[in-house]
Amino acid sequence: MRQNEMFLLKLGEVVLKGQNRRSFEDRLVANTARRLKSCGSFQVYIRQSTIYAEPATDTCDMEAAYAAARQVFGVVSVARAVPCEKTVESIVETAKDYLADAFASARSFKVESKRADKNYPLNSIQVSQAVGGELAEAFPHIAVDVHNPDLTVHVEIREKHAYVHAPAVPGAGGLPVGMGGHAVSLLSGGLDSPVSSWMMARRGVELEMVHFVSPPYTSQQAQDKVLELAHLLTAWCGRLRVHIVPFTEIQEEIRKNCPEEYFTLIMRRFMMRLAQAIAKRAGAKALITGESLGQVASQTMMALGVTDDVTQMPVLRPLIGMDKVEIIRMSREIGAYETSILPYEDCCTVFTPRHPSTRPKVEDVRAAEAKLDVPGLMARSLEGEEWVWVKP
Repeated sequence: MRQNEMFLLKLGEVVLKGQNRRSFEDRLVANTARRLKSCGSFQVYIRQSTIYAEPATDTCDMEAAYAAARQVFGVVSVARAVPCEKTVESIVETAKDYLADAFASARSFKVESKRADKNYPLNSIQVSQAVGGELAEAFPHIAVDVHNPDLTVHVEIREKHAYVHAPAVPGAGGLPVGMGGHAVSLLSGGLDSPVSSWMMARRGVELEMVHFVSPPYTSQQAQDKVLELAHLLTAWCGRLRVHIVPFTEIQEEIRKNCPEEYFTLIMRRFMMRLAQAIAKRAGAKALITGESLGQVASQTMMALGVTDDVTQMPVLRPLIGMDKVEIIRMSREIGAYETSILPYEDCCTVFTPRHPSTRPKVEDVRAAEAKLDVPGLMARSLEGEEWVWVKP
């Protein structure tokens, strides 16, 4: 770790909040501190719409902290920076030292400055000109190019110090987890549900996960796969509680008593009922699913209406207008793809109908479902529920 190196985390849409802005900023600082804790001891605080993360000891893992900071929802960019005195001389010396490797490989450069301290005697343009002129003399073999430089030296004049850094890298964006409410996400072993969970966490939603298992039709490997997906999500969301709900009896009763064309729809209705019961018990206010309109027979507009018939709380479907190519791209970006494609089937593939109904009527599905002891099946399933805390 270079002496005095620290991180500047820039806020995204949090800065647009009005009277609630302070609560968003406080939550974001707390989330950042919690995420960096495993990387060492950091002092994390906020000033002028920027979060400062300073290592308190030389043992901090700066590479791990850099990666973790980029996965904090609410942060739009992250820069590794070095503070120095607010003089042109100090800024130039710091840039020459801290960015020595970058200058060694660059053929052109420019300086971009921001003056957050409006009492500073030089404005941003003057700072850039003064620092850029000194650096041009120090590195005469490197051209000044204000349009397409190989290296951009960033200088920020802030309250206590000036900060020098190379270009920032993108952060996760969105809103701080915990500011968008609390919801239960139905997590299968496929591509869609981890992406939909990630998208809602990015909107500040605190998640709990529900996964349905149907032994002996589904394996322990399938359950382990889902727990690994949850583990991958914790890098973005923080720790997650995964509710493991037995579903075998429900599926077997559906197969014995209901028309085959409605198997998947009735199964989905039970899943929504059970997830809603867990959500109410956990104090959550919405359900999240990975459904995409028209992707499969149970995701037509009429089929979704049949599914929602049994719920009384909002069902959030962030993937509803996305196609599979977009979902796969996002799955790769969040690091879930390789796990999602492991060949362990979940209970959604059990007793799949050969000819599922794509234009179901809710009255017909209710009538088919009436042959089942819905309250009894629900109660026995919830009695067998287990849950696991998954941590980053």
